[in-house]
Amino acid sequence: MKIVAISQRVDLHPDRDEKRDALDSRLPVWVAAAGFLPVPVPNDLLDIGDHILQNWIDDISPEAIILSGGNDIGQVPQRDTTEKCLLNYALSRHLPVLGICRGMQMLNTYGGGTLKPVTGHVGARHHLDGDFKGRIVNSFHTYSIDNLSDSYLVLARSEDGEIEAIRHRTLPWDGWMWHPEREVDFLSAMDMKQFSFLVNDGK
Repeated sequence: MKIVAISQRVDLHPDRDEKRDALDSRLPVWVAAAGFLPVPVPNDLLDIGDHILQNWIDDISPEAIILSGGNDIGQVPQRDTTEKCLLNYALSRHLPVLGICRGMQMLNTYGGGTLKPVTGHVGARHHLDGDFKGRIVNSFHTYSIDNLSDSYLVLARSEDGEIEAIRHRTLPWDGWMWHPEREVDFLSAMDMKQFSFLVNDGK
């Protein structure tokens, strides 16, 4: 069973003096239902030393990576750095990567692209065009792509013209601005088939 490393959001609980890595429990279920072994990635191993996170990734040896949603880029530096390390690892081994919501934004910024604030994309549903024409997807983000990295192609846009899906020109890296795990029928949705294809075929 192929291991899929999943980045996690960071939630702060000042009343308990705690900082927690967190993951919507439906996302690992979605990955497992697709036939893969989900492994959440801790965010603070870098506090011990750069080599500790690298050793952890090497020991886990993921065969694909998901950059999950939650936290705006720049809000939690440890998470940003952890995800960049994951992308460096994926780049060096030509591994499949799926960026979900913030994860797609990270793919774009990692490639030199930029973001912009966007309205009307929180708690909404969008009709897609392009390669995903006819799809209706959820939306939970306050930032969208401004300048797309030259490394990517646009796969889909929402009805207001915002970029909703991208694909790397040479690597098996896809980005979706929607959350497949938040759909009511997430275990039977076509997103799972697309993800399985990405991981198994590197496309």
